Amino acid sequence: MAPPPPPPAVHSPSSNQYTQQFLSNVLSQRGPSSLPYSEDVKWQIRQHLVSLTDTCPSLQPKTATFTHNDGRTVNLLQSDGTVPMVYQGVTYNIPVIIWLMESYPRHAPLVFVNPTRDMIIKRQHPFVNPSGIVSIPYLSNWVYPSSNLVDLAGNLSHFFSRDPPLYSQRRPNANPNPNPNPNPHPPPGTSFSSSGSTRPAIPPRMYPPSPYGSGGGGVGRIMDDPSEVYKRNAIDNLVGKLHSDIERLRKVREADMDGLYSAQGVLRRREKELRKGVTEMLDEKEGLEQQLQMVLMNTDVLEGWVRDNEAKLKKIGNGDVNVDEAFEPCDSLSKQMSDCTASDLAMEDVIYSLDKAIQDGTIPFDQYLRNVRLLSREQFIHRATASKVRAAQMQAQVANMASRISQYALS
Repeated sequence: MAPPPPPPAVHSPSSNQYTQQFLSNVLSQRGPSSLPYSEDVKWQIRQHLVSLTDTCPSLQPKTATFTHNDGRTVNLLQSDGTVPMVYQGVTYNIPVIIWLMESYPRHAPLVFVNPTRDMIIKRQHPFVNPSGIVSIPYLSNWVYPSSNLVDLAGNLSHFFSRDPPLYSQRRPNANPNPNPNPNPHPPPGTSFSSSGSTRPAIPPRMYPPSPYGSGGGGVGRIMDDPSEVYKRNAIDNLVGKLHSDIERLRKVREADMDGLYSAQGVLRRREKELRKGVTEMLDEKEGLEQQLQMVLMNTDVLEGWVRDNEAKLKKIGNGDVNVDEAFEPCDSLSKQMSDCTASDLAMEDVIYSLDKAIQDGTIPFDQYLRNVRLLSREQFIHRATASKVRAAQMQAQVANMASRISQYALS
């Protein structure tokens, strides 16, 4: 038997005022429990829900926890209630839940049909899948900011009237007496069996009476208690203040840590500079020690020379000095080097004198050539001897320095 149409809903001004107050409270919350909507669209969300409540008083806003497919949970706004539809001249109420997702109103909401225990979702329905998700063209073609919840409710009513998404389950009839007044028009979802029996029509979903003046023939929803809302807002305010204090303290600690990190960087840079300076000082110390060894070696050489020539200094002081004996070679190589050098220079002077004489015409030319030939041969021999002596002196000096270095290193 088809149910009688519900009485028209009566929407009181007090209910509208309370809905506005409720939306203002939940949309103005801050802190961890705040709703995840953008601040620039919260006013538009409030306007859409208020307009929907004015048009469909059975769809009342509330907050609830939504679980995504990946397991994430988030606190969102929803409109829970019924959408009226007319099927074969009879008005039925289809229970739905309209979830306002995080990206609303830039993206379409998520709509579910919410069947009661004695209702079943129609199989292969063109607009409702088996899990209850509604997909009508209005949702697919959602355009921001022109699309809204009021037009969505009208489209839901229109498409549900064309093909009702729910039908009631067949229940055993406890009363064997047939109904004397059967309904001549089968309700939506009615199917005929071979015995000619019919399924009962969709009953209207009965809700507890709303205390906020929403009269819709028993269609409504109990909203949150004002004391609970106030308590929750107070807790949210405390949590928000605590969160801001923690955030401020964290920023102060981060600033202190940045200062410490900067000081640490300066200290490390200075440590590198000090290490570099110590290394340079050690290298300089090593170089100075080598120079000191060379100075000590030269000092010993000079002191030995002074000791060896003290007797000559006494002769110089008395005026009895032989020019040839003023500088006495220290060894045979030095004496040989001195003799070769003196002979070379003397022959150079003789050749120069011969050049002057041939220019003046004092000696014949053939005599000049003969003397120059003899002197040049002898000068070459002295120069070759001086070169060999110089090489021998260099070897002896190197050997002497090596012995002195080993002596100072051992000492």
